[in-house]
Amino acid sequence: MIRSIAALSLNLVAAGVLAQSLPSAEMVVARYVEAIGGQKKLDAIQNLVIRGTYTEHGQSVAAQLARMRPFYKLVGDPLNRSDEFEEGYDGSAWEFYGDPGIVLRTVGPAAAAARHGLYLLGNLVDFKQQGSSVNLVGKARIDGRDAYQLRVHMLDGFEQDEFIDAKTWLIIADRKVAKVHAFGADVPSETRWSDYRAVHGVLFAHLNVEAEIATGRELNRFRTDRIEVNQNLDAAMFMPPQIRRTPLQALMDQIFQERDDADAVEWTYHDFRNAYPKVNTEAAMEVIGYQALKMGSSAAAIHLLERNRGDYPDSAAAAFGLGRAYKAVGRAAEAKLQFERALSLDPNHQRAKTALAELAVDH
Repeated sequence: MIRSIAALSLNLVAAGVLAQSLPSAEMVVARYVEAIGGQKKLDAIQNLVIRGTYTEHGQSVAAQLARMRPFYKLVGDPLNRSDEFEEGYDGSAWEFYGDPGIVLRTVGPAAAAARHGLYLLGNLVDFKQQGSSVNLVGKARIDGRDAYQLRVHMLDGFEQDEFIDAKTWLIIADRKVAKVHAFGADVPSETRWSDYRAVHGVLFAHLNVEAEIATGRELNRFRTDRIEVNQNLDAAMFMPPQIRRTPLQALMDQIFQERDDADAVEWTYHDFRNAYPKVNTEAAMEVIGYQALKMGSSAAAIHLLERNRGDYPDSAAAAFGLGRAYKAVGRAAEAKLQFERALSLDPNHQRAKTALAELAVDH
């Protein structure tokens, strides 16, 4: 559910500053556009590839992000495609998993996360073309600096606040409310932007650090090492890979497409099991059941995972997958039974141990 971040304002409007003394939202955006290079130089950028290091929970990995006009995005390297995992947007949001070999067109929070970081030069440049509106909330203090707080209201109702330094006219922070994990609670977070450097005549921040507002706990950071502008890219580089599906992979795709129809899912699964009795479907159904659940199709997901647990009664993973689904929809007692079942089958099942501990804290 899209939620407003109005509650996060926290008296950010500076005391004694009269509304009529503030510039308009459009004036602030115009000064920002001029500060980072000007509209002409921004219009000259057709695509960019950002290369750097992403850090989360103390673990760092090399990471790439590519964007291209008018709306293409790839979390990955368009010049060296991955055969393990990718996600992107080519007109709609998608995810690719090399194991077990599926491409998913996502909806719900997963698709929203892809859309909200979509455009080539962020949420303020050409915001009207993006279908957004921008309002000036007031003046704020960010790390001891005066800033203008702009609220961006996006096409789908999602809101994000952008903070523009009152002296440099650069974005120094943004705030939003979004899920950090698929089944987690909405988390209010703030991202700080710094280390601006010129690339192709345009200033880009080379460090962004996101932290949870309530606790100050760092969620992630990205250090940019290099930005490549106007590479020889085309639309096909932002589309999911073409997969030559096995019958099992075709089943996964069919069930994902049918995820809003629990009866269709049951029928498809039943017929496949009869037609291919020697094919082990356990891990595949755990994956696709989880993905359907992540998309909000809980009825079909739970039904599928119940069938999967029934067909593989000695699998700790099948029990855990069903327990996770029960937990996601608030059926805590049933979730507990499945996590306990997983541990009885595999006493070293760490994810089941963690899930049980979380249930004990929540209840």
